Amino acid sequence: MTDKPTFLSAPSPVFPSDPHWVPSTDLAFQRWAVKLEYDGTGMVGWQKQSVGTSVQGLLEAAATRMANGRRVSSITAGRTDAGVHALGQVAHLDFPADMNLAPHIVRDGLSYHLKPNPVAVLQAALVTEKWSARFSATWRSYLYRIMNRPSPPALGATTMWHVRARLNLDRMRAGADRLVGTHDFTSFRAAACQARNPVRTLDSLTVERVGDEIHIRALARAFLHHQVRNMVGTLVLIGRDRWEPERITQALEARSRSAGGPTAPPVGLYLTGVGYNPDPFA
Repeated sequence: MTDKPTFLSAPSPVFPSDPHWVPSTDLAFQRWAVKLEYDGTGMVGWQKQSVGTSVQGLLEAAATRMANGRRVSSITAGRTDAGVHALGQVAHLDFPADMNLAPHIVRDGLSYHLKPNPVAVLQAALVTEKWSARFSATWRSYLYRIMNRPSPPALGATTMWHVRARLNLDRMRAGADRLVGTHDFTSFRAAACQARNPVRTLDSLTVERVGDEIHIRALARAFLHHQVRNMVGTLVLIGRDRWEPERITQALEARSRSAGGPTAPPVGLYLTGVGYNPDPFA
């Protein structure tokens, strides 16, 4: 007896999540939005690479197995770097139109074929062919976790940054306040960032202590490459009294990566959510 689920023969109806969705016999595919959780430790990030394990490669391989070998492609809301994690990453997959799918079949089928990799599908929803995980997104949110105590974490060493010195939250918050709003974030993006426009609107950037951890949360419609990690690295300098909060403004005005603080390691970063209107998972 096997616990392998059956994907194509289950007599389940299709449940459209978009109220404007109309079935079309002309389409060669059906588009499904999926919400993912993953531990990025040891992976090369979201995007498929010539060498190494990627989240995209694992997801598309799982979907292709569900489609009996027919290739299924994906688009994501945002590419995460090597070692970065996700609690609410969103992607869309184009399955063949003739597959008999429902939300629970897509969710459970993909999660089954993703094992034993640390990637799971939390939700699935049918969307229109014009819906895009990337271009339909209205906001993205991140969490950065710092273990702030003398002793390193015995558990979760690959899921948070260990900073021994006690960090001053009031100073970090004063620095974070200077980053909120619309700015040219050239000083806080990777030198290799390919975005044409360095101007972004940071809706919120909060700093709080949770036990021995410090949680830094960021919310914006879109972020530049390494923007969150560069902001975190800078805030840690401020929390250690090595920078004054006012230097944030000077760094923004300089519009040079060399004027910003260091890049925090990827281990503490999580993509926590992606927003849509309407929300296909609601």
